[in-house]
Amino acid sequence: MTVHLPHRAVRTNAVRTHSRRRRTALYAASLLCCSAVLTALPGGASAAPAPAPAAVAFADEFDGPAGAAVDGSKWQLETGDNVNNHERQYYTGGNSNAALDGQGNLVITARKENPGNYQCWYGSCEYTSARLNTSGKFAAAYGHVEARVKVPRGQGMWPAFWMLGDDFGNVGWPQSGEIDVMENVGFEPGTVHGTLHGPGYSGAEGIGAGYTLPNGAAFADDFHTFAVDWAPDSITWSVDGNVFQRRTPADLGGKEWVFNKPFFLILNLAVGGYWPGDPDGSTAFPAELVVDYVRVTTND
Repeated sequence: MTVHLPHRAVRTNAVRTHSRRRRTALYAASLLCCSAVLTALPGGASAAPAPAPAAVAFADEFDGPAGAAVDGSKWQLETGDNVNNHERQYYTGGNSNAALDGQGNLVITARKENPGNYQCWYGSCEYTSARLNTSGKFAAAYGHVEARVKVPRGQGMWPAFWMLGDDFGNVGWPQSGEIDVMENVGFEPGTVHGTLHGPGYSGAEGIGAGYTLPNGAAFADDFHTFAVDWAPDSITWSVDGNVFQRRTPADLGGKEWVFNKPFFLILNLAVGGYWPGDPDGSTAFPAELVVDYVRVTTND
């Protein structure tokens, strides 16, 4: 995706400028896929990944009263716009666009509004949304990283669950590395993407694959579990336990593998941008990214 320092609040203003079809190569840093043989498995194809390690390093079940803000000991909210991807939203703090629903979920809501007279790269902002990360609060190397999520539907929607190298503030992007566990763009309702970005393979040149639901189903129809199993020199992606790609240094053609170090977590719902395109008359607002839980287990 993209990083932003308060914007994805270290990052995190990094720029998630992918566009498998429309994606352009503009992928800048701002705070803020299976081996050579197994490059990408067909959707729903393979067995589930190996059992996750037992030690829980991070977990948020999003339990709490309706309207409550996220746990500040685990997450920080980034604020501002994102010119790098030409996204249309302004990310707000507090619980305006990211709040618990009282039923064990976090709801990130994108709205067509501008109650604070926010200014974006294109003028007065047209939309608000939220992006949160664990930078400075949680980072880990290796293990099983997963979230159970229901994405929104609609042209211009761009939900994501992803990670950035914890050294982002020192080395910048893409040297920090980026692991996109899940991205969805509204014009592909039945497909999600998992991607690696690093030095020499960032933006439109990221290395990854897509996973498509069978029988024309859309990801917005129900919750799905998106995960990576991450070990030294390998990362494996799955959807609902179905492995669809595995990446190792052999996939990089001699470029640097920057994924043997701690990364932090990011959740966000972008509106518009180079890859998804802007909302149109068919896009319904408010749009919601609903997160049941986020869990990380490691060998530590």
